[in-house]
Amino acid sequence: MDSMERARFVERFTDEIEEGTAAIFAGAGFSAAAGHVNWRELLRDIAEELGLDVDRETDLIGVAQFHVNRRLGNRDQLNRAIIHELGGAAKPTQNHLLLSRLPIRTWWTTNYDTLIEDAQRDENRIPDVKHTKSQLAHTKPRRDAIIYKMHGDINHPNEAVLTRDDYECFDRDRQAFLTTLFGDLISKTFLFLGFSFSDPNLAKVLSHIRVGFETGQRTHYAIFKRPERADVKTDEDFEYEKRKQILVLEDLKRFNIQAVLVDKYSEIDDIINDIYRRYIERYVFISTAAHDYAPWGQGKVLSFMEKLGALLIERNLRLVTGVGLGTGNAILGGAIVSISADAEKRIDDQILVRPFPQFVDDPDTRDAMWQSYREDMISRAGIAIFL
Repeated sequence: MDSMERARFVERFTDEIEEGTAAIFAGAGFSAAAGHVNWRELLRDIAEELGLDVDRETDLIGVAQFHVNRRLGNRDQLNRAIIHELGGAAKPTQNHLLLSRLPIRTWWTTNYDTLIEDAQRDENRIPDVKHTKSQLAHTKPRRDAIIYKMHGDINHPNEAVLTRDDYECFDRDRQAFLTTLFGDLISKTFLFLGFSFSDPNLAKVLSHIRVGFETGQRTHYAIFKRPERADVKTDEDFEYEKRKQILVLEDLKRFNIQAVLVDKYSEIDDIINDIYRRYIERYVFISTAAHDYAPWGQGKVLSFMEKLGALLIERNLRLVTGVGLGTGNAILGGAIVSISADAEKRIDDQILVRPFPQFVDDPDTRDAMWQSYREDMISRAGIAIFL
């Protein structure tokens, strides 16, 4: 995609984040960068046991079903494959962490791993994870994000959606997930990451929305990498993959899903970084303190600080402050007065306050704490002003 198209997408999706209507749908490709295998690799040994070449198979759900059939309904080896391949010490990627820093409250995934919720916790956010039907009826207190794991969780492999039997029983056992997803796809703008759109459950929901909202579907986005010659064995295979991708992307337009095309996976990292930077540029970190107000005098200094705090809010920026000694309260006060004068603005949305603890006996502990506070605040702002 050219730079102008990319900039437009970044702007639009950042606006959705700003409005609280953004959502993420993560597929296996989103976890691949953390070292987790995809479905094909997960089933490779099982396919070999069946005498099949997993690289030639297009129906991987069928491969899993064949294995369970051969084992007379026993799926222990499938469960162990999930635990072995996805239960290692993989850590969330930078993309997981950047997106978790943003106020994206709705996450959907077909992955079994815990990378999304781990990233939320790493960013001091409270995730509310839903991987069973009963969990949908309960709300975790003070949650920052809801993570719907519609195909189950690695810690409960026997309940994971793996085989054709599981998919055929999905309407009966997990219908509430489809209903919730239906509502989110209508009311939120999704960004699909690492997703192939081969999942029959998602296809079913998208079809219902297309039929019911044919002329009023919400726009969603999906990032795809263009095929590369190095990805396949022959020139004929390369041409085939290009033609197939064109057809897939044309089909997604029926559901108002716009493709964001990249040439390299590294460009996905750049796009997510652009989204993050564009969002945090609306946050201004002010570092200030005063012990001596000369030569202007305390009154003029505090008046300036108050006007600065108000002006930032009037310009639709957000204030990040540690409430510096002597001047921090004036900046904070100006910002609060400006927010109070605008019925559409809320203090929690406009101001991020991290007061520095003043009374810490051990100076080394205090210095380390202050350093951590500064780093945290600067990381959450796109502009810094030092006064």
